[in-house]
Amino acid sequence: MLATELLALTLATFAVPAFAHKNREFHNVHTHGIYPIQPRNYITPETRRDSYDYIIAGGGLAGLVLASRLSDDGKTTVLVLEAGGTGDDQKSTINAPGLTYFTSLLNTQYDYADKTVPQSGAGGRIMRWPRGKILGGSSAVNGMYIVRPNSAEIDAWHDLIAEDSNKAYADSWTWNSLYESMKKSEAFTPPTQDAENIAGMKYNTGSHGSSGPLHTTFPAYMIPMTSAWLPTLAAAGIPTSQDAYSGDNLGGFFSTMAINPTNLTRSYSKSAYIDPLPPRDNLHVLANAAVTKVTFADNVQDGNRVASGVEFASSASDTVKSVAASKEVILAGGAVGSPHMLLVSGVGPKDVLDSAGVSVQVELPGVGQHLQDHLATGVAWATTEDTQGTIYQSGSDFSKSAEFLSYVNCGTSYVNGSYLFDGDESFGTFVSEMKATFNDPTTLNPLIPSTDSAVAEGYKAIYQSYVDKIIPKAGMIEILFSLNTPGVITIQTALQTPLSQGRLYINSSSIFDPPVIDPWYLSHPADVVVLRQALKKVRSFSQISPLKELLGEETRPGPSVQTDEDWENYARNNVNTEFHPGCTCAMLPKNKGGVVDASLKVYGTSNVRVIDGSVFPLSMSAHLMAPIYGMAEKAAELILNPPTSSSSSSGGSSTGTSANGSPTGGSNNNNNNGAAPVRASWVAVVSLVAGVLLFSF
Repeated sequence: MLATELLALTLATFAVPAFAHKNREFHNVHTHGIYPIQPRNYITPETRRDSYDYIIAGGGLAGLVLASRLSDDGKTTVLVLEAGGTGDDQKSTINAPGLTYFTSLLNTQYDYADKTVPQSGAGGRIMRWPRGKILGGSSAVNGMYIVRPNSAEIDAWHDLIAEDSNKAYADSWTWNSLYESMKKSEAFTPPTQDAENIAGMKYNTGSHGSSGPLHTTFPAYMIPMTSAWLPTLAAAGIPTSQDAYSGDNLGGFFSTMAINPTNLTRSYSKSAYIDPLPPRDNLHVLANAAVTKVTFADNVQDGNRVASGVEFASSASDTVKSVAASKEVILAGGAVGSPHMLLVSGVGPKDVLDSAGVSVQVELPGVGQHLQDHLATGVAWATTEDTQGTIYQSGSDFSKSAEFLSYVNCGTSYVNGSYLFDGDESFGTFVSEMKATFNDPTTLNPLIPSTDSAVAEGYKAIYQSYVDKIIPKAGMIEILFSLNTPGVITIQTALQTPLSQGRLYINSSSIFDPPVIDPWYLSHPADVVVLRQALKKVRSFSQISPLKELLGEETRPGPSVQTDEDWENYARNNVNTEFHPGCTCAMLPKNKGGVVDASLKVYGTSNVRVIDGSVFPLSMSAHLMAPIYGMAEKAAELILNPPTSSSSSSGGSSTGTSANGSPTGGSNNNNNNGAAPVRASWVAVVSLVAGVLLFSF
């Protein structure tokens, strides 16, 4: 999403790699990712059509998957409106995986550079929320992790929506269904023999896709000290996962990364789903075009508003233009962009819209609510051994090679509560305390960032799902091996199951004014306790071989942090986002503050869908790319081949209505910025430099 001139451009994927290394050896390298240059229908505002079947607002990860799939028949017309530019002038930075840490596009014009309001639970700090403003969205700038959730989390999502939904649609959001869609998106290649010999990564090719658009593999080069990761975890009581991709991601492993093995470049939604396409006159992409609002027709169908199209502009000073949608408007702006677009379009909580001067089109209290995010922190030590950062800093020929620059942090693990709390008995006590909070309105109600009764019921439903279905089975903490700082080894801990929920809202009617982001970080005392336990575990790794032989002095937090209270204070004052926000347009029943039904239709509308990470009702023990790719693939299937069973009972239309009203055949919140006072009790993260945390998109 850049601010460059609108041009009719040409795209191409990279051809064969211009690198060689004497030890380079690939198994099963796919060649279907190499294509000749093809013309792409990048248009200008003047060359747009008056109307398209589908308008996709947001050319990020999900938006480009949908654009590719919905236009595949060569007849269905699709327009993608992307607020940033194409990114073609930044290929060298985007394509080299390792440069994510060293010459990042974040904090540039390619980044929305969102910020939270001050967080009372996290030292009163304002936190940075980077977000890709470029075709491909954050998939063009992030750390490329492809990690799948635990099956218990996806099945809990299904259970939340199944009670009040069309069964055929709801059953699309089970683990078994999403698993197949994630594989559909993927073309997996095993590691090079050299990389496997060093790191000892485990994988099961049967759990991965083999012919999807998105390339996944491991870095071609592994930093020698990565050989210590899995043995150290095993000695610490975290077993090595033999297959973290088929529904059980507990244990230690090396993540697959979104890397094309044929040339060791980043594989992202643009390079995977758009660049390789043959010419399609029915697919138009308009860059530097932010959707300023969804427009609605005067007619109402079955009690639902009908979207007639969208308005868009390149900036606040640009003349607003419009385009019509004959079938659907699809919002794919992510956890920040999609609720923001709904709110400025008049879809959301009435008090928020009234305060911002926006006319109410659909009163929907859940828009922007249920915000959840992963929080990360860690322990760091000095080292005299080569890290990725040390090698890069050397400026050697090898540090500039495609092989070295394919390395990104990928050592990770997910651990459960029994591990964190040293046994089932103490963990059981902790869970009992969480349940006691749930059952006591005097402690629970101050944790809900809304006075709306439906939103409050949604908070409770999500909370209960965590406590009853997810926390007993899935990973509560991710532990990551970070090597991108010269002379430093950092082991990070990231909260995966936050009980704290926040909100996003607007105080302006303009899409060009940033929304107000208030995650209510660490408002629930359980979150900081989980982080505290994780940090204490990670510090103990320094006494375990073979890692301990690599470590020097602990530099963060240092020997002054010893007691539980010390750790909790450290956490609150150093924790930062892991860059995985979601749930702001949650797929929940409307009477629980939901925004979309199981068909991804926005309640109260007949033909507006949200398809991106904002619809997840729960945080997951995963980086978000894999589940979003899978969700977008599944959503495209539902749009093109809708289930035939009875329609949803929840208030949105499952079959859909065109903008002129004809069937398509399927096709009270408060403004409190802070949280209630909480018990100071759980630890979080060091203030890590931006590069250290980039791994976590």
